[in-house]
Amino acid sequence: MGRWTLHLSVGVGLLAVLLTCCPAEGNYCFASRAKTCSECLQAGQGCAYCPDETFNGPRCDLYKNILGYGCSAAAIITAKSSYEMLKNQQINMKINQSQVSPQQMSMTLLPGEEKVVDMEVFAPTKGPLDLYILMDFSNSMADDLDNLKRMGNELATLVKDLSDDYTIGFGKFVDKVIEPQTDMRPSKLAKPWPDSDPPFSFQNVIKLTNDVNEFTTKLQNEIISGNLDAPEGGFDAILQATVCTDRIGWRKHSTHLLVFSTESAFHYESDGANVLSGILPRNDELCHLDAKDKYTEDVNQDYPSIPTLIRLLGKHNIIPIFAVTNHSYTYYKKLQEYFPIAEVGLLEEDSSNILQVMKTAFENIRSKMSIRAEERPKAFETQFLSASGQVAQYGAFDVKPGAIGKFKMRLKAQRMINQESVCKLSPKEKEGTMRVKPSTFNAALNVKASVLCPTCDCEQTPISKADRCNGNGDLVCGKCQCYDGWLSTFCNCSAMASALDTNQCKAPGMAEPCSGRGDCLECGTCVCYNPDQFEGPYCQYDKTQCQRYGGFLCNDRGSCVMGQCSCSLGWEGNSCECPKSNQTCLDSKGGFCNGLGKCVCGRCECPNSGIEMTPTCEPNFERQLGACEATRTCVQCQAWKTGDRKDKEECLKCPFKITLVDKLKEPEEVLDSCSFRDEDDDCMYHYTVEVLKDSTVKDLQVEVLEKKDCPAASLLWLLPLLLFLLLLLALLLLCCWKYCACCKTCCQSCLALLPCCRRGRMVGFKEDEYLLRQSLLTSDHLDTPMVRTGPPKGTDVVLWKVADNVHRAPNHPQALMKPNPKEIIPFPVSLRLNRLFSENLSRPESRDAEQLRKEVADNLNEVYKQIPGAQKVQKTSFRMQRNAGKRQDYAIMDTVLPAPRSSYPDIVKLTEKNVQSGNFQDLKVVPGYYTVATDREAAGAVEFQEGVESVDVHVPLFVKDEDDDKKQLQVEATDVPLGIAEIGKRLVNITIIKEHATNVFSFLQPAYTYSRSDGVANIPINREIIEDGRTQVTYRTRDLTAKDKKDYVTVEGDLTYGPGETQKTVPVRLLELGEKDGLLEDKQVRQFVMDLSNPRQGSKLGRYPRTTVTIADLPEPSVMMFKNRTQNFSTSDPTYTIPVVRTRNQDVPATVKWRTKKAQRFDLSGPLKFGPGETEKNIVIDPKAHPGPIQPETIQLELFDPSSNASIGERKNTLVTVTDGVSRPPEVAQMTQKGYVNQKATSPGGRLLSPTNPKAKATGPRNIRLNWDPSTGNPIGYKVKYWIYGDPEEDAQVLDVKTPQAELTNLYPYCDYEMRVCAYNALGDGYDTDMVACQTMEDVPGEPGRLAFNVISPTVTQISWAEPAETNGNITAYEVIYTPIDDEMKPVGTAKKVQLDSPKKRMLLIENLQSAQIYQYKVRAKNSVGWGPFRDATLNLASQPSRPMSIPIIPDVPIVDAEAGDEYDGYLMYSNDVLKSPAGSKTPSVSGDDYAMNGKWDQNFLFPGGSATRNMSASSSPMSTLSSNYRGAGGSFTTETSTTYMSGPGGSRRQDMMGGGVHSSEVIMRKRSENRGYADENIRDSIVMGDVSSKFPDLNARLSPGVPDTPSRLVFSALGPTALKVSWQEPHCEKDIQSYRVLYQLLNGGEMQHVNVTNPAENSVIIQDLLPNHSYLFKVKAQSQEGWGPEREGVITIESAVDPKSPLSPMPGSPFTLSTPSAPGPLVFTALSPDSLQLSWEKPRKPNGDILGYVVTCEQLHGGGDVRSFQVNGDSAETSLTVPNLTENVPYKFKVQARTTQGFGPEREGIITIESQDGSALSQYNSQSMTRREVFQMPTEVSTRTNVSHTMVNEPFFSDGMMMTSQLTESSGMVSSGMVSSGMVSSGMVSSGMVTRQVTKEVVQRSVVGGTTVTKKMFYES
Repeated sequence: MGRWTLHLSVGVGLLAVLLTCCPAEGNYCFASRAKTCSECLQAGQGCAYCPDETFNGPRCDLYKNILGYGCSAAAIITAKSSYEMLKNQQINMKINQSQVSPQQMSMTLLPGEEKVVDMEVFAPTKGPLDLYILMDFSNSMADDLDNLKRMGNELATLVKDLSDDYTIGFGKFVDKVIEPQTDMRPSKLAKPWPDSDPPFSFQNVIKLTNDVNEFTTKLQNEIISGNLDAPEGGFDAILQATVCTDRIGWRKHSTHLLVFSTESAFHYESDGANVLSGILPRNDELCHLDAKDKYTEDVNQDYPSIPTLIRLLGKHNIIPIFAVTNHSYTYYKKLQEYFPIAEVGLLEEDSSNILQVMKTAFENIRSKMSIRAEERPKAFETQFLSASGQVAQYGAFDVKPGAIGKFKMRLKAQRMINQESVCKLSPKEKEGTMRVKPSTFNAALNVKASVLCPTCDCEQTPISKADRCNGNGDLVCGKCQCYDGWLSTFCNCSAMASALDTNQCKAPGMAEPCSGRGDCLECGTCVCYNPDQFEGPYCQYDKTQCQRYGGFLCNDRGSCVMGQCSCSLGWEGNSCECPKSNQTCLDSKGGFCNGLGKCVCGRCECPNSGIEMTPTCEPNFERQLGACEATRTCVQCQAWKTGDRKDKEECLKCPFKITLVDKLKEPEEVLDSCSFRDEDDDCMYHYTVEVLKDSTVKDLQVEVLEKKDCPAASLLWLLPLLLFLLLLLALLLLCCWKYCACCKTCCQSCLALLPCCRRGRMVGFKEDEYLLRQSLLTSDHLDTPMVRTGPPKGTDVVLWKVADNVHRAPNHPQALMKPNPKEIIPFPVSLRLNRLFSENLSRPESRDAEQLRKEVADNLNEVYKQIPGAQKVQKTSFRMQRNAGKRQDYAIMDTVLPAPRSSYPDIVKLTEKNVQSGNFQDLKVVPGYYTVATDREAAGAVEFQEGVESVDVHVPLFVKDEDDDKKQLQVEATDVPLGIAEIGKRLVNITIIKEHATNVFSFLQPAYTYSRSDGVANIPINREIIEDGRTQVTYRTRDLTAKDKKDYVTVEGDLTYGPGETQKTVPVRLLELGEKDGLLEDKQVRQFVMDLSNPRQGSKLGRYPRTTVTIADLPEPSVMMFKNRTQNFSTSDPTYTIPVVRTRNQDVPATVKWRTKKAQRFDLSGPLKFGPGETEKNIVIDPKAHPGPIQPETIQLELFDPSSNASIGERKNTLVTVTDGVSRPPEVAQMTQKGYVNQKATSPGGRLLSPTNPKAKATGPRNIRLNWDPSTGNPIGYKVKYWIYGDPEEDAQVLDVKTPQAELTNLYPYCDYEMRVCAYNALGDGYDTDMVACQTMEDVPGEPGRLAFNVISPTVTQISWAEPAETNGNITAYEVIYTPIDDEMKPVGTAKKVQLDSPKKRMLLIENLQSAQIYQYKVRAKNSVGWGPFRDATLNLASQPSRPMSIPIIPDVPIVDAEAGDEYDGYLMYSNDVLKSPAGSKTPSVSGDDYAMNGKWDQNFLFPGGSATRNMSASSSPMSTLSSNYRGAGGSFTTETSTTYMSGPGGSRRQDMMGGGVHSSEVIMRKRSENRGYADENIRDSIVMGDVSSKFPDLNARLSPGVPDTPSRLVFSALGPTALKVSWQEPHCEKDIQSYRVLYQLLNGGEMQHVNVTNPAENSVIIQDLLPNHSYLFKVKAQSQEGWGPEREGVITIESAVDPKSPLSPMPGSPFTLSTPSAPGPLVFTALSPDSLQLSWEKPRKPNGDILGYVVTCEQLHGGGDVRSFQVNGDSAETSLTVPNLTENVPYKFKVQARTTQGFGPEREGIITIESQDGSALSQYNSQSMTRREVFQMPTEVSTRTNVSHTMVNEPFFSDGMMMTSQLTESSGMVSSGMVSSGMVSSGMVSSGMVTRQVTKEVVQRSVVGGTTVTKKMFYES
């Protein structure tokens, strides 16, 4: 009870909070769910925090709300921003230069806060102007130069008109003086054209000057030059004219204009190619002019990029004017879009209008004043407003020259960026100095702005183990922060003790935990399945079931929270129907409710005075036929004590008092003049009514004439009339009683006609109106509640109907279009079956559903065949309907009846008739319920059983694409054919608003089936793009019969689709069956669902918002059998073709064997292999291939020995009859006689001719459609052979079709296929067509190859990647995204994106990175279809060796600036800076698919003795990887290794002595790539033990045939400190495996335990209750019908931290790992100089004896030089050694071996190369950036029980992309390992006892055991 009380109090408190603080506008303080005080204050402006310990409300909310909840004002913690004006000089209009006021200010803003700054600007009428003309001097511009020379005077006049203070300058350019831009022949270098100057790049001819005459004179001396290619080098000239400020003469306070005149396009970055030296280095953006003002670095530097020019021109406030001819106008018009301000003018061919172009451009620039905020930090947004406060568009500021212009800047600090708090951004993104200025100004307002992210002082002084937290947590700022294992507000609930108690999740009266709507977690916490719909402590509230008003949920003025409406600001009431404002209660006098009533819910509640009132409590005489009628009764009772109100109490209720007068006022002076007859005395009385205009007087003024006019009369004549009416009523009652006596069933109906007998029973709809938004609809029906009031005894059946589009007028165009009455349309029909619903009926594939579906179809088809044109029913399904009364457990049948449209009334009548009878033929139905619908109307019935007050009407919504944007349906209750209820609320309107969605999300199909063996269920989610852009949708899985963490791992999250993305896949991990579940005979079908919800950015959910996933434990076996029982051939047939067909489970490969019986000439057998999707294969027998003559005979063929996933069907045998000559079977002869076989269409041998005109067309990336003309000769069908181009035709797949077309599916994208077609008949296959070729369409590419990094300097990194293995088309671009992250892989800065449009450039150099920062990189590829998936990797810049191991220098590398602003982020630049300073380079680090940090492999494991950290360098070639991710206690361990194995020349052998014998092995490697990831959160560590065993059986004594071999490998996976999963690979066996046995015992002795696995398909067991830190010996063996096979052994230990007081009890939450035997730790190399390095390693974790020291050997890998040996004494935790006298670029092999009291331990080997820094004279191995390998060598003296062996690479060779890392295995006993050939490369990971091994081998072992030589050849994969 206490638990429930706690939940109730929490729920009520939360409800009160939400109802007060959750308006529709949103409360970001409360919604932030801040966990700490600082997070609360950082949530946004106005947020406050209450640190009071006793405070029970929400601690984080708006200040006024916190105060209202009862928190002390003195205790509330808030934050305030700051503002300071630093410099504000007023504008001086006398100064002839541009000015801005104010000039400098500083401010801090809270997240979400905004400030408005008033600014003034001044532009003089003719301010200072610098005009620099930059002209193309190529030969084609000769006439343009001549014209400019003649325009000297006009140019002077133009400049004077533009400014009173001007300067003018001139520069010229051509192009780089190198090939291919310039003709480098000496004669052409001297004079490229007649009368021309030598070629040059750029020259400043005339410095800016105000002497126009000097300018004109110097210009006359210039002559033209020339170059080769059309584009010019103008970008070089622009950059030099920009940065050479002093040489050009730019003035500080003037307007800078640069006129760029050319008729050609432009060269830009990466065009600077020299045929001898290749790509030029990147432009350094510096001034390089010699004494003659000529550009000197044109042949040494590349052209600048576009973003570089934009940045530099903006920095120097230079406005470009591009004056170009028509030839290049479009180029420069596009270029203009990138500049914040620029102009493009169209020149005539001879530039005769250049002055007009300059004048027009200058006027345009001055007329478009736009304001910019340069260098704005990312956390801020700016908006510029006009003086009136309106947002101004670009160029909209109308500031007249010579006048002061005013505007406002609105500066806002964003609260959230990319759904994360702005306070999580880097400091550079949160603060900075912005320059706010007009685009043409030099002067600017400097605003130093920063986001204020306040912190709370109380967080620095927590109270540890506070009493308020029950000692289980710290009290921080008044709130408990619980320790691990404790939950709830006051840390008084143990998570472990309450984990299994689901009763805590049940409120009183609840039957199911969490109301059946969620999962019950620890401490009674409910997590609702669909948080968008259900909420509350027990998920007991439905957000769609709050009160409605006017059909709208919460009146559309609030939201549904905890079962009640939470109203928006200014609204209140149960359904938010009441405005808080009383403005609607104002009366005509300005008062409220005329002073008589109360203003309640926005309406006046007026007193019941008998007078009809207006809504504001003023007399409403219009409603009462005037003032006289309204006041009549009150006048009677007060003046004469007569009338209806003559009782004193009634008379006192009158709202006014009368005044008796002798004379009444004139009628025109009063409101009304009244005269009535008093019924009591038949006298006339007269009075007047008047409303005074005085607002203080609320009553009416009524004056009554004191004297009546009384005539003499009587009313006795009414008595006979009354007596007659009473007699008539009595007669009616008597007739009704007589009628009901003879017809009992009509009694109730008759009584219902009498008001006294109805007893008030009414039925009707609950709501008046429903308003639905189509984008939120999840069903095509709406369950509309119908309610019944009054006594609930008895049954009422209500008929209803619905009409679509009732909002359309009769003359609406759509309404005038009458449908075709003969059109066949689907009629959805629903019936309630007289059968309870079961779970099996919800699964269409179940046997119960199939049987009932057949029964329904048979009976309904029989009934509806009376309808002319009706077809058979289809799409039958079954469901339940909630809120259906006492029969809600009965099954509802939904089906579809195709029939003519005009038959709708007949179908309704026939359905209603059969429902009333309770039978549809033999199908039993429940009367009182049915639905029949079309596409525009529907009718049906619902039933109220006794005691039922509400049922749902299942109303179809008729949602169609052609619907109006707002359509209305009308549902009407038409009749009550059974029952006495009367229809009350007869109509309900349903309005559906069609919101035009931008995207539609849907699953591709409503259901999927996956096998557990698949491991992952990949669920695709499709997006239909209507308006492209970014959008999101939420997905979440939910249990049905499958359970989370038992059958699968639940997933939820948001999918973000970028522009153009149409499909994403959500992977769901499928878990293997537990040991107990695997032994169950009757396994329940396991299912879960995945739901889509919350589509954003205007998207909606589509056809399938939910999909059901079925987990199949074992797939249904394929059934294979002969196609025919008999086959007939003749001795003249070249071959005998016998088809074998396959049914069921056709998506997996299957195999069956066949053999002949009773054949005279041959005894044949062989396998028949079916590939995925193949349904038919042929056995082909060539009789000529066997000795002896071909004679008539009878052959029997038999199928046997199917694969484990297949079985043999009923036609196990077939009889083949071979007849003499060309005799044909009887059926063929009969077909020939009837003319079905055309003799002319066959060849002389009887074979059909080939089909003609075959055509193939790709219809998709995996589909090809093949068409051909039908063959003559009446073929039975066609066979299509297709294969990949280049493969042999005999490997083709065959498709059998019956029509002259075929659809080839499941093909490879963007792949060439070849095809042939042949027809066949009973005689066999005909001739093939010629080969037809076709290529499938492109598909999105796969993920790029492995990422590789080269750290050039602490802030510069080069990243490279390989082309995707599956390009699926032509790669057109790559995209790189890099994001700074923290140690927990969470972003700590903004992700930056770079797109490379050149697919050949698979490298990128990133500058200005943050030093010592971890970055995550993601790369994806694009082709014509779209973007493929990302490949990601992580790099840590924090720890790099002080000297590089290698420096690969690659000149053509795209460069991006990590510090550039957003406006430049998408551009690529090129740089040579990094190539000039190799001394700053660092080791290239390679990261793989996981979270490797800086190429280092960092793992921390906690052991009983403390903590150990191991670093293993993973640097290798750019394509290798070694990575892992480990998170601390209670976390997860993830590892993945990808290895490419390359074959190499030759081989090698190794021999080890074993007990006097020799065991040798030879290994030959084949190319193989494998990717394996362990992501199970329960599997922390795995060890793989392969075919390297110390116990070699006596192979000479061969096993009996049929006895299984040894299981080929063991895999140990740690699930916990005491739990282990043991897996093995199925051994080879000639007969079927029947079972397995797993035996295990403690290595130091103990009882042998065993586990029997009776299901041969299972190859793993889970062993629990093991002892931590104890070694176990495991054995696995297999059994067939011939007996048990040999055992596979392995020794394993799970190491974990244990309780010191109980060594056998692991510490809760501590890490655990599998142990491996000892060796020195991984070798770490650090280069100290070009000829020396430091070698360090860690001591063995479990040495065999006490360590005395180490022996280190060093030798050159390929011979040469002496073997050097070093002795190192001591046993410290980490040992290092400095090795001098090495040689650069030579690979060395180092070995480290521990020397112990027991001898020498295993060796650790590493190979390293110190490469040169200058890149000169590199050896043949220079292609490797840095190579390191580790190899273990076991000494022969070692005889310990558990040892380590490594394969060794004796003759390694290097090649690009090759992987060289270590290989490690573990076995028990003495170890002998095969040598690896020189081509073998293997991969492994070693850290704190963890080994992952991946290898593919073809091994030949030759062993000498006991003096006997044994050879054994093995093939195995792991």
